[in-house]
Amino acid sequence: MSAECGVVCVTGGSGYIASWIIKLLLERGYTVKTTVRDPDDKTKTQHLLSLDGANERLQLYKADLTAEGSFDSAVDGCQAVFHTASPVLFQTSNPQADLIDPAVKGTLNVLKSCAKMPSVKRVVLTSSMASVVCNRKPLSAGVVIDETWFSDPEFCAKYQPPKHWYMLSKTLAEEAAWKFANENGIDLVAVNPGFVIGPFLQPSVNFTVEEVLRLINGVHSFIILEFVFPEGKWISLYVCAVA
Repeated sequence: MSAECGVVCVTGGSGYIASWIIKLLLERGYTVKTTVRDPDDKTKTQHLLSLDGANERLQLYKADLTAEGSFDSAVDGCQAVFHTASPVLFQTSNPQADLIDPAVKGTLNVLKSCAKMPSVKRVVLTSSMASVVCNRKPLSAGVVIDETWFSDPEFCAKYQPPKHWYMLSKTLAEEAAWKFANENGIDLVAVNPGFVIGPFLQPSVNFTVEEVLRLINGVHSFIILEFVFPEGKWISLYVCAVA
């Protein structure tokens, strides 16, 4: 198996953004090791296996976000790790189990695996604008938003309606990531996209595409989506993956 451009890992490979990251990495000659819940489930992986270069340079690994050590094999020998795996839900009756635990524990479990592997030089975390904008800070002219900005966990958990559980999960996950990275000498980069839209590679429609379809069909308005991602902060899926 060729590793001419290096070996990298992408977590949550069957996801909306991750699928495009894998596509672009393969096109650029990288060997990609990606994690999915079930490598044998072709309904979730066939679109990846059909990508140019996949036969020669794509490996699938089974991993569980909540299981420590689950990512060891996938990140072993990789120079870089792209952590994209995290649940996307805006309505749930059990936010701790459905969102917060997988987001926070999953991020830490990936970083713990990376910390064991001397080959890993950088970790790129797909975070979200949701981990930045949900707070009481003014966004007036002259205000600089930098790496010290985070959404307010208390605001996310108490705001009615609705409670911002997804925003809380992304905020807590990124905060935990920076803390672990700083304590363990990991070169971490966080990417915080807004509402990501663009052509999807998966065979089924995901949450983000469903929201866009609801907008097109008049079920939602821009006001609802802009409440989550203020002032129309949308981004092209391709641009997000390239970043």
